[in-house]
Amino acid sequence: MPSAAPPLAPAADRRLAAFGRRIHARRKALKVSATTAAEAAGVSRMTLHRIERGEPSVTMGAYMNALAALGLDVDVVPSTQSAPPVPIAGGVRISDYPQLRRLAWQLAPDTELTPAEAWATYERNWRHVDASALDARERQLLDELARALGRKPLHV
Repeated sequence: MPSAAPPLAPAADRRLAAFGRRIHARRKALKVSATTAAEAAGVSRMTLHRIERGEPSVTMGAYMNALAALGLDVDVVPSTQSAPPVPIAGGVRISDYPQLRRLAWQLAPDTELTPAEAWATYERNWRHVDASALDARERQLLDELARALGRKPLHV
């Protein structure tokens, strides 16, 4: 039985699914059966199918073996599609925003997050935010982050 998948941000989940589809497309383009590709990668046929679906619970080693077996490689480089930085001088101090402070409880109150880190914290933990308790300043922060990062607002 596969291990439980770690929680992923929606954007990461979409990227992993697209990555799996590219691996699947490469195998099909090479006209290699799933069984043959799995054997070459040293994984089970079921694991290969999970890789091709972009499941996050599959180990990175299994993904890398599948890539190598299909003559693919992955290079970790900064994204050329990264969003422009939010014009918030000095970052986002978590103690200035009550709901963000609740979400980032494990960090020191004077910690400053980058705009992308602040957005990811809100997005990943939105189910724990009391939207009715968002003050005007925190709502403005969310609006500025969404606009600058090209995202849909989290609050209604």
